[in-house]
Amino acid sequence: MGKLPKLSYYHLILLLLAVKGTSRPLLYASSSGLISDGTDDRVESNQTSIDLLLKGGVDYYVSSEEEEEEECEQLYGFLPCSYSAAGHLFLIVVYEYLLFHGESYVASGGERIFKILGPGIFGASAFQVIGSLPEALILLASGLLNSKETAQEYVYTGVGLLAGSTILLLTVLWGTCVIVASTNFSNDQNSDPSVNSSPGHNPFWRFLSFLTDYGITADVESLETSYMARIMLISVIPLIIIQIPTVFHFSSSEERILIIITLVISVSFLLSYFVYQVFQPWIQKRRLEFVKHEHLVLDILRHVQKHALGRLLTADGAPNVTAIRRLFEEVDQDGDKILSLTELRKLFHGIKYERWHAHKDRAVDVVMKIFDTSGDKKITVDEFVIGITKWLEEMKLSAEKQYHSIKSLKELYEILQPLIQKKKKEHEELISEVLGHVQSSAIGSLYMENGRPNIPIIRRLFEGIDLDKDNCISQSELRQLVGDIKFRNVSLDSDEVVDRLMEELDLSGDQMINEEEFVTGVSKWLHASRNQAPTPTSTEAPNETYQKKWEETDLLVEGKPVDRSLWAWMKAIMLLVAGIAILAVLAEPLIESVQSFSESATLPSFFISFILVPLATNARGAISAITAARRKKPRTTSLTFSEIYGGVFMNNVLGLTVLLSLVYFRGLSWEFSAEVLIVLIVCAIMGVATSFSSTFPIWTSLVAYLLYPLSLILVYVLDDFFNWS
Repeated sequence: MGKLPKLSYYHLILLLLAVKGTSRPLLYASSSGLISDGTDDRVESNQTSIDLLLKGGVDYYVSSEEEEEEECEQLYGFLPCSYSAAGHLFLIVVYEYLLFHGESYVASGGERIFKILGPGIFGASAFQVIGSLPEALILLASGLLNSKETAQEYVYTGVGLLAGSTILLLTVLWGTCVIVASTNFSNDQNSDPSVNSSPGHNPFWRFLSFLTDYGITADVESLETSYMARIMLISVIPLIIIQIPTVFHFSSSEERILIIITLVISVSFLLSYFVYQVFQPWIQKRRLEFVKHEHLVLDILRHVQKHALGRLLTADGAPNVTAIRRLFEEVDQDGDKILSLTELRKLFHGIKYERWHAHKDRAVDVVMKIFDTSGDKKITVDEFVIGITKWLEEMKLSAEKQYHSIKSLKELYEILQPLIQKKKKEHEELISEVLGHVQSSAIGSLYMENGRPNIPIIRRLFEGIDLDKDNCISQSELRQLVGDIKFRNVSLDSDEVVDRLMEELDLSGDQMINEEEFVTGVSKWLHASRNQAPTPTSTEAPNETYQKKWEETDLLVEGKPVDRSLWAWMKAIMLLVAGIAILAVLAEPLIESVQSFSESATLPSFFISFILVPLATNARGAISAITAARRKKPRTTSLTFSEIYGGVFMNNVLGLTVLLSLVYFRGLSWEFSAEVLIVLIVCAIMGVATSFSSTFPIWTSLVAYLLYPLSLILVYVLDDFFNWS
């Protein structure tokens, strides 16, 4: 009999967990000698039909009264349930695993929509909410789907998740990112490293030197990371206000008045944050840049995967060496067991940037440098297998979670930068010569006296190029225009120039340029041509430069703008809906399992949710942040910490808004002052430290780590000794 697929085993396990069965007693046969069918006279007694024959011939009976007392209720009629603390813990792990996937789907769908729309209303509002959606949904489920008494207990568990998520981001994740992104300060300052080695080889002094001489600098070109930390610090204001009833011992009526005031303030902060990003979109641009870092070389691996004669990964996720060798044999056309530069170039022939030969050659050179470990400008089959395997191993985990690391190809990114500049210069020269030609052909100046594009002249120019008068410029008509231009500084042939111009002007993608597209494109060229003079240096200039680099990198690597097709929209929306559905369905079972485990283990549910649940809801973001920080690049380090501060702001404001809404509208008691106070303290300490400093040695990460257990101890002290709640 062949092996069952893995999926069958999973189905079997879920079936065993979800279905209740009855057995037939074998020990007590009927007088006729027949085996009992489970319906003999013993059922009439105080025993159920479940008789278990244990080792040693001992019978174990579960009385109907005991079974009724211990019977657990299946949520939704199909989810498994448990009697024991170990079973509850197992269910928590299972639900967290599923929630992790749900959160990944939500994040992936949101990022796809963000890339399609770019900075705007969605990026300023909905995309910000998506990052904190898991915690908000779990808290809502705990407070809305139960009776008032049960909701009071379950909301306490949800508060543990909110507090745990914020403190996890600012302590464990922040400290880890400092460590993995750290560099030697002395090397950064171009000083002599021997100065720091004066203590000799003493391990203690070396450790102290490591703590002080290594670290990160979050802001190099601007202070935007510090600005994000200050915005995060603002989020503690509602947390301070909600402490007033506990400090001054307000009555219940006065407490409810202050709760609604704090709720209004929290909502105001949330809306102000959204509106600020619409009019000052630098936060959105930094988030978009952080998202794009995750997908820089994805198309290269997809292309290699497409050309393989089998899956590059086996069913269990290991590199498929056989398929990689078959790919090598396919590319090795002369059969000499060696890949030359020419053969390697053919492997990447389908990549979209192949039309720019210089770019393709440089990219192939980078791949050759990575794969050719012997340095002989040739790639053997073993080098090819090792190189592809290394890429796959480094990207396997992240690819499964919709996360794509470029750590192994950071040299490609570095090489792309001069290529981007060359492409930009080439593009400017091409547009300049095209404008010069059409200006000489136009009847009148393309500029009006005020310096703006002369739209009537541009429309008359369109009519002159549209030879067949069908109100569209086709490729043949565009080719005839290009044929009349005598290019001086552009090395592209006429077909490449036509492709460039068609890609630039054809906004609809139908390979035809209508009049409005022509007017829009030429007007944009005229604006760019008029504004080519160097701009004075400002704090915003580096950020604009980085944003333009990423836009140009998209075009260089992908060969086309971001996919905005109907299928791209559908895929993003489907991921978003699927993720939200998973989170909504599993929120209540997770809270119930945490509550049941806390009762079985006699531990406060707050501590369980504080420690365990945030691991699932923040795992994908933590992996993304740590991977970006490991590149040790000043820009990616700055973006990483901005992501952390922005996530904390949304956790605080959105989480407190949901919590106060549940307390006020469901008439719950406010018993969460101690839990909110620890969030306030940790955010205040880290917010002040990061708002006015951009340099953090390694020892600061140890301080951040210590804040995590100290916050738990503080909750225990405040609740048990000061009765703060």
